[in-house]
Amino acid sequence: MLAFAVFFFILPILFSPLSSSEVQYPFNVSYNIDCGGSTNSVDQFNRTWLSDRNYNRWFHRPGFRASPLPSAPREDHPILPSLVREEELLYSQSPNGRYYVRTFTVYDNYDGKSHSPSFDLSVEGTLVFSWRSPWPEEVSQHGAYSDLFVYVNDGEADVCFYSIATDPPVIGSLEIIQIDAYSYDSATIGTDQILVNYGRLTCGSDQWGPGFSNDTDFFGRSWQSDEEFRAKNSNIKRLLTSKSIANTNKLPNYFPMRLYQSAVTVTGNGALEYELQVDAKLDYLLWFHFAEIDASVNAAGKRVFEVVINGNNVTRIDVYQRVGGFAADNWHYVVKNLSNTLLTVKLVPVVGAPILSGLENYALIPADLSTVPDQVIAMRALKESLRIPARMGWNGDPCAPTNWDAWEGVTCHPNKKETALVVSQM
Repeated sequence: MLAFAVFFFILPILFSPLSSSEVQYPFNVSYNIDCGGSTNSVDQFNRTWLSDRNYNRWFHRPGFRASPLPSAPREDHPILPSLVREEELLYSQSPNGRYYVRTFTVYDNYDGKSHSPSFDLSVEGTLVFSWRSPWPEEVSQHGAYSDLFVYVNDGEADVCFYSIATDPPVIGSLEIIQIDAYSYDSATIGTDQILVNYGRLTCGSDQWGPGFSNDTDFFGRSWQSDEEFRAKNSNIKRLLTSKSIANTNKLPNYFPMRLYQSAVTVTGNGALEYELQVDAKLDYLLWFHFAEIDASVNAAGKRVFEVVINGNNVTRIDVYQRVGGFAADNWHYVVKNLSNTLLTVKLVPVVGAPILSGLENYALIPADLSTVPDQVIAMRALKESLRIPARMGWNGDPCAPTNWDAWEGVTCHPNKKETALVVSQM
């Protein structure tokens, strides 16, 4: 029996993105899709949202309006409860390159069943998120964002929602933004790794960025307050400045100036400590952000601290020595071979007190194998010859993700070199 599915085809949207007096962002591919919205709209931050009615290729069920959501892209952000029982697939025609992908989902008991759904989400044929019922009450009522960085090498970015049992997936919005292919040290980490956000923290500030404030981040990143991630024994002092910060909005990462205009330090001789929840089976990329915004620290050697990760002293930082005052600096480290689900980060003072402007934590998920291109073409041709509608299944990659029964009735296995998947049985 074929899987029931609803299929959306999203045409490319090209526009001139936001720019600042310091930099012209070189990429112009961006999608803001308002799932369940009946018309295009502009939110309070002047972001244009496109109704998915314009891109729905097969059939549409009107979205249900949720209650006002404080963390949603719009105050009355819609949700689209899918009609499907198996799979929902969204395509976007996109130039090859690297992309930021963000989804927003909320349940809010739209169907009166008091049962938040279980479903999986894959991007480019790789399973990246799993939602399991029951959701935390706060997330169920007010919703949550999930985001990642991924490479697209076949001219189309695909995002797929796969239902568990009879639960229909729920999607509120989908954003896809092209970013610099060399961002986040891709030359070292590799283009076959998907970076899944496990925490993108701004220090000494409230949450800001797209969906939360009118501040610009060219990549579309939003930044969450670090407060709930700090160890309770840290005696925190906030530092704020309105002065211009050098080295911001520069390629390849385009980190915004706002990130470096706030920071936290500690009073006394204590360490600055963070506790991050992780999946011990994965490796993690930690990206640290620093700026010396205390005018009294005006020479090298006045503020020196060590970075200790899971008890291992990995480096010593003197921000002023590295970049001077009121200038952005960042440093990153890959954490491997975790033994538990708590990752600890400590900035331990050597001279003066440590300082931190931001901290990012990304799970490194290897991209799953995909079906060899000629078989993808052949299988899609077979689907067309059999006149199988998209809502009945057989969408996307015939074999990926390998965690799913992607095309019902189709069996796949790796090729001899284990570099791709091939169809072995139907």
